[in-house]
Amino acid sequence: MAGIRYDSDALPMTDERDLGYTPATDLARLVRTKAVSPVEITRALLGRIDRVDAQLNAFCTVTHDLALAAARVAEESVMRGAAGPLCGVPFSVKDLSWTAGVRTMSGSFIFEERVPDVDAPVVRRLKAAGGIMLGKTTTPEFGWKGLGDSPLTGITRNPWNAGMTTGGSSAGAGAASAAGLGPLHQGSDGAGSIRIPAAFCGVYGLKPSFGRVPYWPTPNNDNTSHIGPLTRTVADAALMLSVMAGPDDWDRTTLEAPPADYVGRLGAGVRGLRVAWSPTLGGLRVDPDVAAVAAGAARAFEEIGCVVEEVEPAWPDTAALIRGLWSAHEAGTLAGYLPAWRDRMDPELVACIEDGLRHTVADYVQQRARKLEFWDAVRAFFETYDLLLTPSLSVAAFPVGRLNPEGWPQHAWDWIGWASFSYPFNFTGQPAATVPAGLTRAGLPVGLQIVGRRFADLTVLQASAAFEAARPWASRRPPID
Repeated sequence: MAGIRYDSDALPMTDERDLGYTPATDLARLVRTKAVSPVEITRALLGRIDRVDAQLNAFCTVTHDLALAAARVAEESVMRGAAGPLCGVPFSVKDLSWTAGVRTMSGSFIFEERVPDVDAPVVRRLKAAGGIMLGKTTTPEFGWKGLGDSPLTGITRNPWNAGMTTGGSSAGAGAASAAGLGPLHQGSDGAGSIRIPAAFCGVYGLKPSFGRVPYWPTPNNDNTSHIGPLTRTVADAALMLSVMAGPDDWDRTTLEAPPADYVGRLGAGVRGLRVAWSPTLGGLRVDPDVAAVAAGAARAFEEIGCVVEEVEPAWPDTAALIRGLWSAHEAGTLAGYLPAWRDRMDPELVACIEDGLRHTVADYVQQRARKLEFWDAVRAFFETYDLLLTPSLSVAAFPVGRLNPEGWPQHAWDWIGWASFSYPFNFTGQPAATVPAGLTRAGLPVGLQIVGRRFADLTVLQASAAFEAARPWASRRPPID
């Protein structure tokens, strides 16, 4: 087909399930070589979303017409020899990120009709690279919790078992990635919101270093929120991050340095690195089934040439700190909506806001100081170790409709106990990924967390790729079809 303008209407439709599970790296190559049309890919993926997503509720908005229009532009770019790195490759956007001309509801009735007139920087960059936005994925209200339900958009369900949660707050991104509803899904992570759904849904999720990807305009949770990819392969995450990363004046906290060559250097390996394996991160409770799967996955790092040592860091306890900062942030950004909207908001979020209103300014300033002091303990640890491995979460996915699993402490709003492996690395801003580690006896995914030194995003990607090669997971698909 080289040199011939293809007629996308005349091309036979490739099986939508196969295209749904085809990695972005392969789709980009197929588009560049004119083996498949961006329009063909987009039609197939939109058809798959229409057919499958009724079971999951991963998308709150599907942009059929805009996606097809963008696919036609991408097709013309290919014919002109001007294809960008994501030309013709579908992606989704979490419904916290602004999208020009497309509703950005943040999972809340308060913004049900909000239609921004600009794209957030990350969306702008994905489009400029030739990517095709399929739509917006679900999030709990304002992304406030690590679960997958919203008073506006309802419950998002796990492709491995529809009775179970996806986790959150990048709930739809996790479900869509696992179910083959496109290869690239943008998430954000303020206390685990990329890594939680990635672990529960059995996909790859990367929280890059703080500032690696511009974050705008949502209030950034005391500078702990990060934007990153959820994908089925590490190479896809490297490709997506290479497009999203880099300084941007819209976010003054972005890093000055341009991103490393994540794609070109992905396969360099991690032989000889010193790796700490921490089964409980100093005493966190872990379900025995999850602990066994994660421990087995950690052993793979010896197979790929790392020096692995079991360690339990004696870091300061930050459980009270995260609860205080979390509720204070929700109160500071959302309390003004309570008089008019309380009855239509997530009641657990309302409880969190009300708890945060009890904090004084002095409390908040002291909590921020303790967060910064926490870095000193973690910094010293990473002077010895290149990487830290932990279970991604204390539990596997549990039934929808619950804030905490059965048998765990119940609370009016606090869900953080079972996700306490995640938030410390939002405090420190280090890169942290979740790789699929295996399945529980009940057939639910378990994740292994890989944490790197400050700014060592490339090392985390290389470690993830080496693990993926040793323990492949991409062919493992949920029973959604």
